[in-house]
Amino acid sequence: MFETTDELLKQIRLGEDSSLELKDLRYKGNQVNDPHRNSMADELAAMANTANGVFVLGVDDKSRTVVGIPEDKLDVVETWVRGICNDLITPQLFCRIRILPVTTNDGEERLIIRVDVPRSLYVHKSPSGYFHRIGSSKREMSPEVLFRLAQQRSQARIIRYDEQSVNAAHRDGLDKALWEKFKTPLSSKDDEEFLLKLKLLTQDEDGNVCPTVSGVLMATHYPQEIISNAFIQAVAYRGTERNAAYQLDARDIVGPLDIQVAEAYDFVKKNMRVYAVKEPARRDIPQYAMQAVFEALVNAVAHRDYSIYGSKIRLHLFSDRLELYSPGSIPNTMTIDALSQRQSARNELLASLLARCPVLLPNYDGEREFLMDKRGEGVPIIITESEKLSGRKPEYRLLDDSELMLTIFAAQPPHGED
Repeated sequence: MFETTDELLKQIRLGEDSSLELKDLRYKGNQVNDPHRNSMADELAAMANTANGVFVLGVDDKSRTVVGIPEDKLDVVETWVRGICNDLITPQLFCRIRILPVTTNDGEERLIIRVDVPRSLYVHKSPSGYFHRIGSSKREMSPEVLFRLAQQRSQARIIRYDEQSVNAAHRDGLDKALWEKFKTPLSSKDDEEFLLKLKLLTQDEDGNVCPTVSGVLMATHYPQEIISNAFIQAVAYRGTERNAAYQLDARDIVGPLDIQVAEAYDFVKKNMRVYAVKEPARRDIPQYAMQAVFEALVNAVAHRDYSIYGSKIRLHLFSDRLELYSPGSIPNTMTIDALSQRQSARNELLASLLARCPVLLPNYDGEREFLMDKRGEGVPIIITESEKLSGRKPEYRLLDDSELMLTIFAAQPPHGED
C-alpha cells in the first residue's frame, strides 16, 4: 500500500479514507501533547480491526498540508507510538514505523512519520472499547458486529500466532548468525527462500516480506524490543517469602529463546544451594534436579502465550521451592492432571525450531541433544526427577485461567545443615 513516497503524497492530497489517517501533532516540552494517547490508541485499534492502513504523522488532516515533525522530536514521537501500541491496545499491536523525508509544494524538505498498521488476526481493544473504521472515521462496534468479527478472526487464526507477520520488524533484522543453525545440507542456498520456507519470514497481506513472531523470538538479539514481554524475569530470595528485602539476585533474561533457556538455567544453578555429604566418599546434593529445571524452562518458552501483553515468564527461587509462571492457559481439551500424559503445542513453529537448537550447556547431565523433545517426555522428566530428589511431586496450578504455575520443591538439607 502506497509503495512509493510519491504515491503516499498523492493520497495525502486526496485526503483521509478507510486506509489513510493524517495527524498533526502538538508538543508540550519533550512530550506529545495532542492527540491524547487514548484517542490515538482508539484510532490505531480501529484500523487494525478493519483493514491494512497507514497513519501519517506530521500532516494537517483538514488542509492536507505537510507540516512535518521537528528533527529533535522524532525519537519522542516514535517512542510515543510504540508505547501506545504496547501499553494501551490489547493484545499489543505490531506496527511498522518509518521516518520519511518529503519535499513540499514550496520546495522545502520536511520529515514525516509513516505508521503501517496491518489488518490483525485479533480483535483489539483500546481504552474506550472496541472500534472499527468506516470511511475516514472510527465507530464503536455494536455487540453483533463485535461477535461476528471475533468469529471471523478466530477462524483466520488457522495461521498460528507464532507464524503471524510482525510489520514493526524489518526482514534485515534477522541475524544470520542466529538462524544459520537451522540449515541442513538440503536447505535452499537462497537465504530469503530458506527463511520463508522455515517461516522465520512471511508475506503480509500487501505482499511485503517481514519477520514472523517466531523469527523475532529466535533470530534477533533483542526480541523484547519488538515483543516487549518476550523475556524471563528471574529473582532469587533468601527465605520463603516474596519480599524485596530478602532478595539475593535478580535479572531480566533477554535474547533469543535458546539463549534465554541457557541463561535462566545458569541463574538457577548459580543461586541454588548444593549440600555435601560423606558416605564415606563426598556426594553433592543440589536443591533442584537440574534436568527437571531445564525441561521446565524449555516448556515455558515454547508453550507460553506471546500474545498476552504485559505477562512475562517469571522464575522465582526461594529457600524451599522454585516457582515458574508461564503466561497462557492450557488447551481446552486438556486438564492439569493430563499434562504428563498428553501433548499439545500452542506454538508449533517455535517448538519445531527449538527441536533443532542444540543443547549448549556445560555440565548438563541429561541425555537431550536438542532443546525440545517431540516425544512428550518433558513433563514426565520434570515430575520424576524432582520427586526423586526432594521426595515431593511438583505441582502445576492454573491461575485465573490465564497463567500456568509450576512449583518444584527443593531437596531437604542433610541432617546438620540448614
